[in-house]
Amino acid sequence: MTDAPRVAIVTGAASGIGLAIATRLAADGMAVAIFDRDADAADAAASEISALSVTVDVAERDQIDAGVARVVAELGAPTVLVNNAGVEGFDPFLKITLEKWNRLLAVNLTGTFQCCQAVVPHMAEAGWGRIVNISSSSAQGGQPLMTHYVASKAGMIGFTKALALEVGPLGITVNTIPPGFIDTPMLRASEAKGLLGPGVEHHASQTPVRRAGLPEDIAATTAFLVRDEASYITGQVIGVNGGRNTG
Repeated sequence: MTDAPRVAIVTGAASGIGLAIATRLAADGMAVAIFDRDADAADAAASEISALSVTVDVAERDQIDAGVARVVAELGAPTVLVNNAGVEGFDPFLKITLEKWNRLLAVNLTGTFQCCQAVVPHMAEAGWGRIVNISSSSAQGGQPLMTHYVASKAGMIGFTKALALEVGPLGITVNTIPPGFIDTPMLRASEAKGLLGPGVEHHASQTPVRRAGLPEDIAATTAFLVRDEASYITGQVIGVNGGRNTG
């Protein structure tokens, strides 16, 4: 008789980095739940990797609580949480409306807070847990036209450090990965809008490792951080950016 697989929730996992993380964790033997507000995309992704699809907008606490309850009922208590769901914005500072500011913080920062609050009790009961927050390298160096986005992602980094100190005695680790220049549909959409200057390939050529990052690069680091072997790593900012940011 084998032990039941650990249960992981990955938010914003219907595409891009989130899907790569969900795919990797499923391949590593975890029972994975995909949380995403795009129900059709989540269903399609889940069917490819034999995961549970749950329609959740992480800005809505009632949806998070209902989603976690469904995970517990169908897969078991979650002890791995990857907060990847996020929205971005490109706006001159004086053009950022309060509505847009609040929406970015609601999803990127408050959503992370709410998901952690909903899942940490299950981790505490198990005496073991892993939380990985996907922030952004823009929070480390800043980025023009993205004040709202950068503020929300910088908040995730501070949140990670504080929560790690509080839940460490419970057997729970909390770390953050700030991806840098990852080739995702979101990045290509920004390129199509002319927001990346000379384009993805040019910027990749200026990266020390001479390529853009892949979602699988973030997934590999996440997969390590949620293992038993990573139990002495917590409260850390693990940059995955090809050397673009070494601070």
